[in-house]
Amino acid sequence: MKILVVDDEKLLVRGIKFNLENEGYQVEVAYDGEEGLNLAKAGGFDLVILDLMMPKLSGLEVCMRLREVSSVPIIMLTARTDDMDKIIGFEYGADDYVTKPFNILELKARVRALLRRSTLKAQAEEQSLITAGPISIDCDRRMAYKNGNNVVLTGREFDVIELLMKNPGRVYSRENLLNIIWGYDFQGDIRTVDVHVHRLREKLERNPAEPEYIITKWGVGYYFKG
Repeated sequence: MKILVVDDEKLLVRGIKFNLENEGYQVEVAYDGEEGLNLAKAGGFDLVILDLMMPKLSGLEVCMRLREVSSVPIIMLTARTDDMDKIIGFEYGADDYVTKPFNILELKARVRALLRRSTLKAQAEEQSLITAGPISIDCDRRMAYKNGNNVVLTGREFDVIELLMKNPGRVYSRENLLNIIWGYDFQGDIRTVDVHVHRLREKLERNPAEPEYIITKWGVGYYFKG
C-alpha cells in the first residue's frame, strides 16, 4: 500500500518514512501543504499522514480541499493538545489524530487500523455494487446508474432490477415476481409486472426495443442476462 507523508519537519518525515517502509509500505513525502495537496489529489495513495501546521497551506486547508475530490483516509499530526483542534479536524474530514511527540509504534498501529477499516469498507461497497455492461446498481444505497449516470427508479422498479441482477440467468415468471416484489396479498393486475419491466428497459437499456439485459423468455417470464 502507498502512503503520503506531509510535514515540514524534515527529520520527522525521514523517521516516519523509514519506519513505514520497514513495514512494507511505499512512502512518498511532501514538505508543505501545497505540494502535499497536489500529490494527494493526483491519487494513488491508500492513506495520507498530514501535519496540522505547515507553510503555504495548513493541514486543515489541505484536508478540506482533498475531501472535495477524495475519500482517502487521513491521519492528522498535531503538536496541539486542545480537543477543539481535533474536533475541527474531524469536521474537515480527518479520520484520526496523533499528537506530537508520539511513539512511532503508536503511529504504525493507527496506520494499520485505518488501512484495515478502509479495506473492509471498500470490500463491502464492492459487494453492494452490481454491474453489467452500462447498468449498475448500488444495493445498499438503492441507486441505479446507466453509463455512470444516476437513473431515478421507483421503489418497485429498483426491487425488480435488484432481484433480477442478483440472480442472473434465473427466469422469473410474472407470478413469481408479483409474489416476491408485491406480496401475495397484492390486489392489482399481473400486467403490473410487464409495466415495470417496460419502464426499466426504457430507463436502463441502450435500445429498449431490443433489450440486451432485461430479457423476456417467451411464455415463461423475465431474466437478467449478466
